[in-house]
Amino acid sequence: MKPETNPTARALLALELLQTAPGITADRLADKLGVSERAARRYVGFLRDAGIPIKSVRGPYGGYSLGRGLRLPPLMFSSAEALGLVMAVLDGHHDAGDPGGPVGSALGKIMRALPTAVAAEAEAVRRTAAPVPDRAAARPDPETTAALVQACTNHRQARFGYRSEAGAEWAAAVDPWAVVVRHGRWYLLCRSHRSDARRAYRIDRIHRVEVLDETFTPPTALDPVAMLEEHLATGWEYHVDITIDAPANAAAAFVPRPLGTLQPLDADTTRLVGSTSNPTWYAEQLATIPAPYRIIGCPEIQQAARLLGQRLLAATPNN
Repeated sequence: MKPETNPTARALLALELLQTAPGITADRLADKLGVSERAARRYVGFLRDAGIPIKSVRGPYGGYSLGRGLRLPPLMFSSAEALGLVMAVLDGHHDAGDPGGPVGSALGKIMRALPTAVAAEAEAVRRTAAPVPDRAAARPDPETTAALVQACTNHRQARFGYRSEAGAEWAAAVDPWAVVVRHGRWYLLCRSHRSDARRAYRIDRIHRVEVLDETFTPPTALDPVAMLEEHLATGWEYHVDITIDAPANAAAAFVPRPLGTLQPLDADTTRLVGSTSNPTWYAEQLATIPAPYRIIGCPEIQQAARLLGQRLLAATPNN
């Protein structure tokens, strides 16, 4: 049996079990809670003392059940469980099958609150559905993300460790403005104290978060998504200058913001200015533009576009 710790949490779990399994016996309840039968009866007593009507029937077909007219309290999630569920819904990368993790724990609470027939079907899928490995997935820790979200919400400064893609590590002190999800990645948009400049940190590379007592005032009229996408398109190694044969308002509908900033040259032509550290990726994004365009300068982008064009031509040989 598990040690009898955290009686409040065990009592709430007992309440959920009574809801989903009317007539549950004391020994079965004890087995589900991982405690002794005596402890299970004590948790039932806690619930009765709290004013929850629980009926008990003796005999071989007896057990505990909730009285009529009971209005159950809402499900109670920790911040990590609640955020973990949101993260799992948004990116699908978090393991819902691990009952020891925040997502699995939260999902377990939902399962126990569902009607038995509905829960049985959902649980069958949960047991048999194997997540497909995604090598490119970046899975932020829900505890880390929850701490950063709390700091953003309360306008509290934060300090954390950061590990770059190349493996370099440093400590950062920031004003955390917002947590933003874009293109399958979780970012912290913030002001760096060291450089006094806007920064966007990948949350899956953040560790050892410490929320400080000092507060800050975020920028007025903050648009986190627009600001992040603008930030992601600037400051990289290769500078990009593209001329697109389309009006600026039309180009804005099909050019992703992370590619750069659009500037109207005339009524029918638009300039795209940005930067990248990955010419191959940038050339692939340009290939999706449904309008003629010309790459001005930046031989690295031009070469990447040539190689991409050659691959596409090779994939469609003449008959």
